[in-house]
Amino acid sequence: MKLSLHGRIGAIALTGALALSLAACGSDDPTGSGDTTDAPAQTSELSGDLNGAGATSQEKAMDAWRAGFQSANPDVNINYDPVGSGGGRTQFLDGSVQYAGSDSALKPEELEAAKEVCTTEAVDLPLYVSPIAVVFNLEGVTELNMSAATIAGIFDGKITSWDAPEIAADNPDATLPAQPITPVHRSDESGTTENFTDYLAAASEGAWPYEADGNWPIPGGESAQGTSGVIQTVQGGTGTITYADNSAAGTLGKVSLKVGEEFVAPSGEAAAAAVDASPRDEERAEHDIVVEIDRQTTAAGAYPLVLVSYSLACLQYPDQETADLVKGFLSYIASADGQGASEEAAGSAPISDALRADVQAAIDAITAAA
Repeated sequence: MKLSLHGRIGAIALTGALALSLAACGSDDPTGSGDTTDAPAQTSELSGDLNGAGATSQEKAMDAWRAGFQSANPDVNINYDPVGSGGGRTQFLDGSVQYAGSDSALKPEELEAAKEVCTTEAVDLPLYVSPIAVVFNLEGVTELNMSAATIAGIFDGKITSWDAPEIAADNPDATLPAQPITPVHRSDESGTTENFTDYLAAASEGAWPYEADGNWPIPGGESAQGTSGVIQTVQGGTGTITYADNSAAGTLGKVSLKVGEEFVAPSGEAAAAAVDASPRDEERAEHDIVVEIDRQTTAAGAYPLVLVSYSLACLQYPDQETADLVKGFLSYIASADGQGASEEAAGSAPISDALRADVQAAIDAITAAA
């Protein structure tokens, strides 16, 4: 390679910004890669394959990130297998992939296990922020208000009909049929499930008797694998309800959550407000950045059923090429252009400038083994 490490990373940022600014000129490309017919020739010193796997919630954003980065670095091939958060963490920890996406941060025992692969430490980088929507398929109804206690009762099988008094009380203008409710949950280990059950445990005032868990805690019931699986199941049924990343909701009805004395609909802005109102886990290592969402916030306009999805990476890789590829790709994802691409493709909330600075410092700390 002809450039120093800092030179290479600088080139990445420059070409990545150029690619995204050109994409903003407009096209029908859902990834946001844009029409660059008149763009000047782009050069990059990076080359090689970078393999990742993980959260299905990040899939639309990842498509946009891969397209933007690869257009600026044509000799790089970025792969991502949306197998779910649990599968992504497993593949990252056994060394099958160089990075992963996870809707929950690495647990202490996973951080310890990561040392076998990373030689030093692994880090969690919060790079995808999005609301988890409670979505339903009910003829003639597109919006409903619900408290966390009501949602907990539905998914715990205690509220079983759409005209139940708990639902009717918060939706006096809705025509609610005497129709059975069919809750649908994830069959695979899922960070979305962990975030959803964490919200119910914290905000339902005791109506949800289970702890937060990436595996659905109640045996039986209707289930499907992955975000696309639960969405397709709800779309194919009637009276069905599930939880999924807001980007996948499509035309399904959505629930607005009771926050304080108001009801807040899922949106990128509302998710960002919840993150801003939440502290970080202070017990983590310097570059391991984990946000502890305040599920009980009453901040105006905040939507506390929010997903902070992480990019998992090593702080040390066995060779310079891999280290450069990981640093370049994650730097692009963290950049304003990368965050804008995921906002356009998936409706996510861009991370704040303060959080971006801390994330970039962690990315800059990535090295290659001597």
